[in-house]
Amino acid sequence: MQRKIEKLICGRETIDGAGVKLTRVLGPQTIKEFDPILMLDCFDSTNFNDYKASFPMHPHRGIETISYVYEGSMTHKDSLGNTDTIQNGQVQWMSAGSGILHEEILHPSTRMLGVQLWLNLPQKDKMSDPFYKSIKEDEIKELELENGKMRILAGEYQGENGYKSKFLPFDYYDIHLNPNATQMIHTKKDYFVMLFLLQGDAFINDQLVKEKTAIKLSLGEYFELKSTDKKAQILFMSSTPLNEPCEWGGPIVMNTKEELNLAFEELRNGTFLKTNTNY
Repeated sequence: MQRKIEKLICGRETIDGAGVKLTRVLGPQTIKEFDPILMLDCFDSTNFNDYKASFPMHPHRGIETISYVYEGSMTHKDSLGNTDTIQNGQVQWMSAGSGILHEEILHPSTRMLGVQLWLNLPQKDKMSDPFYKSIKEDEIKELELENGKMRILAGEYQGENGYKSKFLPFDYYDIHLNPNATQMIHTKKDYFVMLFLLQGDAFINDQLVKEKTAIKLSLGEYFELKSTDKKAQILFMSSTPLNEPCEWGGPIVMNTKEELNLAFEELRNGTFLKTNTNY
């Protein structure tokens, strides 16, 4: 059965961190429709002033943050003692679990292009130990398509494997299409699927969708992508919905208001971090 477009979300310009200009695509208003993906921000700038303020040290609990820097570079530091830089096609995967503090420093680049998404953690894993993982070039499988290529950032595609999520199953692909190309993409039929047009417009099952748009697809086993007379870069994200209650307060996402209030109380009294830290 062919998947169909159920929802289109166009991003809006906003400022976050210490003054970073970005495009916010998903947020609190899209929780139910895009479950388990909570947030998606896109960075696309050739002006260092748009992002040089970066994201100073801040807390998270109850989520995983997954950053894909297609062009540019970003350095991560956290309360576990990790310091690491990703750049040009690499991925940063951070599981906040029970609590972590981290910062993300964006460096000067000809172009800063990429996305960060927040993946919700299941209720049973909200207070798991935090960890950090970077996915570098040697861990990203690149497949040749009939008229383009696919980079498996995480999960698997038709027997080809990338990094495996510890909690939710999560397939994350970076799909590149040549101009005037058509490509069928196979999917796990009962999984939630969303697409994000990072660069270029594209046809999804013959419907033209503009760049920087998120698309929720119906259930099914495949869908068809088609580029215009220009190249297109489409991000594919797929998982299983949690269908759990969600209470979101800034950088923290829990299941109840009581849990959310407790997290902020612990931030105030210095008991937020639950694991040994080097902060």
